[in-house]
Amino acid sequence: MELPGTGDAAPPPIAEPVLVCDGLRKHYGERPAVSDVAFTIAPGETYGLLGPNGAGKTTTILMIAGVLQPDAGTILVSGIPMALGALAAKARIGFVPQEIAIYPDLTARENLRLFARLCGLGRGLAKQRTEEILETIGLRDRGAEQTKRFSGGMQRRLNIGIGLLHAPALLILDEPTVGVDPQSRNAILESIEALSTDGMAVLYTTHYMEEAQRLCDRIGIMDAGSIVAHGTQRELTALVGQSDRIRLTASGDLAGAAEALRALPSVQRAEVAPEGLELLDPDARTALPGLLRTATDAGAVVRSVAVQEPDLEAVFLHLTGKSLRD
Repeated sequence: MELPGTGDAAPPPIAEPVLVCDGLRKHYGERPAVSDVAFTIAPGETYGLLGPNGAGKTTTILMIAGVLQPDAGTILVSGIPMALGALAAKARIGFVPQEIAIYPDLTARENLRLFARLCGLGRGLAKQRTEEILETIGLRDRGAEQTKRFSGGMQRRLNIGIGLLHAPALLILDEPTVGVDPQSRNAILESIEALSTDGMAVLYTTHYMEEAQRLCDRIGIMDAGSIVAHGTQRELTALVGQSDRIRLTASGDLAGAAEALRALPSVQRAEVAPEGLELLDPDARTALPGLLRTATDAGAVVRSVAVQEPDLEAVFLHLTGKSLRD
């Protein structure tokens, strides 16, 4: 007789996507703004729409949020179809627009409590969520201050906090770091990084390459209203055949180490460079332990390692023929 727990384990359930977009289209007169956009976002995933201004990012998220009606296509939020009057679907979304939408004469705490009540939260829950959000966005010590005295970065953090009040399944952030100083920008990014840990799905639009690389699990590259490619950063950089560049600061028998490294199947190039060795490998994180063993066994003394992964700028240039800032 088979004892409990000794049989084949059932596979874990596959989580349903929080957001499903399929075939989204939107025209303004004769001009196509969005053409056949399709992607999904899973619970706990941050999905980035990366592209220059005018690529169609904002139009796409306005359709997802139920602010614009698509000309064609389907949007499901937690399995519920989205439309202009779809209150059940909209209730599952926290939408943070580019424009700062707060009351300047109210304090941060008053703003949050007001918007919590507008979201339908009872008085007690609104008070509780206000304090939780002030902590999340790092403004607890400024909660009693009128927001007109806040810096632009602080106002944007409060803007994000308002979108979090009702604990949405999907948080939409439309270029939330535009026009803020580097310190505030980093604080905003740190707050966003923590959001997906509790299962919230995040849709993030940006034209800053480094933000997409830092925050997003998967990225859709938009150009002229269409998603021209999407996937993880490594999947996207693989499209243009780029590899990780590995710099070994080393001494000893560098020529012998380079020859031994070139014999490894994954190494595309190994050359003696000033103060060490320079290698190309498609996946440095996986290959690095073996590379170091080989170099050491061949007589090199490795003092430090630096890895430079290919970035999305090269991918965007390859796919669109222009840089992200064009």
